[in-house]
Amino acid sequence: MVIRTFTDKRTLASTAAEQAANTLRQAIQQRGTARIIAATGAAQFEFLEALTALPNIDWSKVEMFHLDEYVGISESHPASFCRFLRERLINKTGITKYHLLNGEDNPAEVIRLVGQELRDAPIDIAFVGIGENGHLAFNDPPADFNTEFPYLVVTLDEACRRQQMGEGWFAAFKDVPEHAISMSIKQILKSAEIIAIVPDARKANAVKACLEGEINPMAPASILRTHGNTTIYLDQHSSALLKPETLSAAP
Repeated sequence: MVIRTFTDKRTLASTAAEQAANTLRQAIQQRGTARIIAATGAAQFEFLEALTALPNIDWSKVEMFHLDEYVGISESHPASFCRFLRERLINKTGITKYHLLNGEDNPAEVIRLVGQELRDAPIDIAFVGIGENGHLAFNDPPADFNTEFPYLVVTLDEACRRQQMGEGWFAAFKDVPEHAISMSIKQILKSAEIIAIVPDARKANAVKACLEGEINPMAPASILRTHGNTTIYLDQHSSALLKPETLSAAP
């Protein structure tokens, strides 16, 4: 695992986007296609803006998988992650091959269909974040580190639901769904490369727990430390609580 820190979100985002773009170009050059997992949420705004603006990526040869989605939410809802990905990635790039998680369909059927597609070939790169409670995708603590299923239905804890409200996706806490479809921890770790975009002071406690505490299900994103090709992108605020020796290992 590599930790990279930046003074501001824009520089963080543009640097992470360049790394992601290089991986996509290399995969397309070598195999004629690239397979990605795309995250959503406020932390991804600047990263996706920077990535979609970069030249020389043949998006027609990119296949995209969806990281997570609320159960029971329509794509017309402002909080829909399907809507997020259409507006901030699909429509901007012209990706034609993508697998969205429909929140209104039967979750078991969505999991079965998208999971089958996901297993067809390896993932070149996954874009993820770390939640305020340390979650990875919607795998809240205590996360299931062992399931082999590519997707699962999870119950969102209070901290996660409050984060969604705090980011402005919902008007009130009661409006935040209690369940979601999430890619599993093991499935995320099967990606050849992982880029975690984690800016903002509200993530500082989770970053410290996941990068300096024990690797355990109560700090789900701590599992990223076991992956041999993960880069964690932090800004000066999200990295503020890390020990000097942790930061000194960053390039």
